[in-house]
Amino acid sequence: MHLTINGHLLSFDRSFRQAGVSNHTRHLIFELAKLDRHNRYTLFVGPGVRQHLDLPENWQVLESRLPTIKPKYRIPWEQFVAPLLLARQRATLFHGLLNISPLLSPVPTIVTIHDLAFMDVTGSHRKANRRYLAAATRQGVRQAAHIFAVSEYSKQAIVERLGIDPARISIAYNAAGEQYRPRPAAKLAAWRRDKGVPEQFMLYLGTLEPRKNIPNLLRAYAKVRAEVQMPLLIGGGKGWHFEEIFATHAELGLGDSVQFLGYVPGEDLPLWYNAATFFVYPSRYEGFGIPPLEAMASGTPVLTTNATSIPEVVGAAAIQVDPDDVDGMAEQLRRMARDPALRADLRERGLRRAADFSWATLAQNTLEVYRQVAGSGAV
Repeated sequence: MHLTINGHLLSFDRSFRQAGVSNHTRHLIFELAKLDRHNRYTLFVGPGVRQHLDLPENWQVLESRLPTIKPKYRIPWEQFVAPLLLARQRATLFHGLLNISPLLSPVPTIVTIHDLAFMDVTGSHRKANRRYLAAATRQGVRQAAHIFAVSEYSKQAIVERLGIDPARISIAYNAAGEQYRPRPAAKLAAWRRDKGVPEQFMLYLGTLEPRKNIPNLLRAYAKVRAEVQMPLLIGGGKGWHFEEIFATHAELGLGDSVQFLGYVPGEDLPLWYNAATFFVYPSRYEGFGIPPLEAMASGTPVLTTNATSIPEVVGAAAIQVDPDDVDGMAEQLRRMARDPALRADLRERGLRRAADFSWATLAQNTLEVYRQVAGSGAV
């Protein structure tokens, strides 16, 4: 088989672009490369990406000349350049890792749907991009030989919002990478000294954008900060409409009790998770929600919400609250800060829960679907 993958959202920039779809793409590619040395793979990427990829001989990486991480370049590539390349490469199939496949694809297509935020979350995309994503996703899932959803929640959204037969959809769960694990106390202590990190703190990591619900976290924290005497550290790159977060911080007069870390490089994330007293993730909307899983894999207790896919990911291994219940969130912040026995219990449950998710399993399931689609000759 000659298997082709759209990796144009794969990024190694030191920015928020490394998260989400890029994270999923990176792990899928590396696990497929370990698993399958027999079939031929072509990975389509943007400029400057190939130098970061050490792949075996059965992989070729084709870089575009234009910065296809940006929609204005990626959309023409998806719809006009990709069909020509697929025909020229004599591909067996094409896997689009963000909802989209070429509408005039000469080969069977598979699409991965991470979420339908462009339909469900107001303001999450520019109007033109939103319209394109809605139209191209609808057509892409209708013509796809198979569809992956990253959670049962996302699968049900595809069925209900796009009218797709659930039998055509399988779940492709994300996971926490191997670097997310408990670290030795001595290494953590040295890292704390080097970074000037406090002994105890609450931690949020993720993009600063409206659907992450950080203003409500700040409101909840404001209710308990004098009582718990534990700082809140917020790490993440600035996403769309991030301004409300800083306005809320100023309005509440939280000062240095809340520290904004800015973008946290991927190599530092495991140590931040390990160092935190507990991790808080107040998101309103996730197709999957990897950060709580990374925290649990690191042995860090988690407080999160009961919204969208999050309960499916964390199960009974995290405290869950309504994202709009500021008083309830404040009470759970207080409880997590005060109760070391609760944190110890959540740590053990979280480690067990995180072990249920595996990037290797994702790759195995993906390769099996590739074989099925190639064998069926579906178009």
